[in-house]
Amino acid sequence: MIFITNNISLNDDEVEIHAIRAQGAGGQNVNKVSSAIHLRFDISASSLSASNKQRLFASKDSRISKDGVLILKAQQFRTQERNKIDAFERLKQFIITATYIEKARKPTKPSNNARRKRMDNKTQRGRTKVLRGKVDI
Repeated sequence: MIFITNNISLNDDEVEIHAIRAQGAGGQNVNKVSSAIHLRFDISASSLSASNKQRLFASKDSRISKDGVLILKAQQFRTQERNKIDAFERLKQFIITATYIEKARKPTKPSNNARRKRMDNKTQRGRTKVLRGKVDI
């Protein structure tokens, strides 16, 4: 069981993991060890709610294929275990950010006391500026 949030969790069989050879520098280790992880998560076949699936599809992420499969490739670390943990963390973060609902802002107004103080400050500032004018002799 993969726990995303208190309300969202995935079964282990909903995520496919394959070990592949990593790209880039690394010498002999890269050429002979399959340390990178290829994670595939089918959004439409998952146990997520319909609204969460809609939010995931609406994210328009380039990692989501036309078939509705999220594909993550983790190859940052040297070991397969660390790359597997990294792939799951990235999946978790993707789902959290896509399903997050912001609270609606409640518009507020300044209090009467705040308005009065603002007007008093403006009046005082105006009086100060009047004193800067030319002096009649």
